[in-house]
Amino acid sequence: MLVGPTASGKSALALALAERLIAAGRPAEIVNADSMLVYRRMDIGTAKPSAAELAAVPHHLVDIYDIDRTATVAEFQELARAAIADCRARTVLPIVVGGSALYIRAIVDDFRFPGTDAALRAELERELEQHGPEPLHARLAEADPAAAAAIEPRNGRRIVRALEVIRLTGEPFQATLPAHTAVLPDLTMLGLDVDRPTLDRRIADRVQAMWRAGFVDEVRELAARGLRDGLTASRALGYRQVLAYLDGETDEAGAMDATITATRKFARRQDAWFRRDPRIRWLPYDADDLVPRALALAAVEH
Repeated sequence: MLVGPTASGKSALALALAERLIAAGRPAEIVNADSMLVYRRMDIGTAKPSAAELAAVPHHLVDIYDIDRTATVAEFQELARAAIADCRARTVLPIVVGGSALYIRAIVDDFRFPGTDAALRAELERELEQHGPEPLHARLAEADPAAAAAIEPRNGRRIVRALEVIRLTGEPFQATLPAHTAVLPDLTMLGLDVDRPTLDRRIADRVQAMWRAGFVDEVRELAARGLRDGLTASRALGYRQVLAYLDGETDEAGAMDATITATRKFARRQDAWFRRDPRIRWLPYDADDLVPRALALAAVEH
């Protein structure tokens, strides 16, 4: 399993590892664990692997949903574990790669999801629609400061879910997270280590490259296809900021700057989350021998 903050080079390393293994006669496939790569047509803003890269190595859980589909961690857990089991049944090495920390934990650990209450959820959703996410986030901060610190104040969907779990269980939302005890056998977790100034620069470079590649046009086309109706997709980094530009709430330069700033903050939260996991073995992102070092740590024949 390969993790790390956005723009750290995870996808490129996963592809290099798989290609090295395949060339050596060891079948390998990539299992996506990024919450936004599941959406069709969301390509530029998610830094989705190219068509050539997807053809070079089989990928699982990429382009499986339309943009108006609301993805859930529980559903993704089931799909990812099924993909991993399928690979192993065929004696294929699954390389799980992603930066969505909650999705990674759900795949790896004994992560069980509290039930839901339709009436309570509807009540919280009405509050979200009427007042926005900030008042609900403030309420969450009172009930569970740790959960509030981990959830972006504008992520209304996750805030609603956290408040729902707290009301249903009577326990802090963070208390529902399991210990770092994997249920997947033969697991190796590797992380890419990038110093903050370098990561900040890489994020800015990536966002600027997205704009040059036609990101605004991608969002404009997706908006015509119903992007705003997708509770998950419409809130993706970059997409939300470009939608604000298309709606006249900011100018294009402001949307780009806001995307860079939001992505840097998100990367810091990703890194902080992953650093708490003692099982992750960190590798310098720019090591000349990165591929062989990763394979050696995973004890994979190549």
